[in-house]
Amino acid sequence: MTKRATSSYSSIREYISNRFGETVARAFEQRVVDFLDLLENFPEIGSMEVPEKQIQGFQITKQTRVFYRIKGERIIILVFFDVRQDPKRKPK
Repeated sequence: MTKRATSSYSSIREYISNRFGETVARAFEQRVVDFLDLLENFPEIGSMEVPEKQIQGFQITKQTRVFYRIKGERIIILVFFDVRQDPKRKPK
C-alpha cells in the first residue's frame, strides 16, 4: 500500500467515524479487509481505469473507490478515493 493509499484510507475512516460513529467506521474497515482478501484471490476483479498505466479500480462502497495496480506478483494499492471529491483528483 502506498503512503497516499494509507493516508486516504485513514482520512476516509476518520471522517466516517466522526460523522456516523465508530460502529459504521468499523463496518467500513471490515469491507476494506473483505475486499483486500477478495483482491488477493482475484486480482483482475477491478475495471481498467487507466489502461496506459495499468491502473484498475473497484467500488468498495457507494462513496469509496479503490485504485490499484498489479505489478508482477504484487498488488499495489494506490489510493482510496471518495467519489464525492472532484473527479479530476482521480489517478491518471
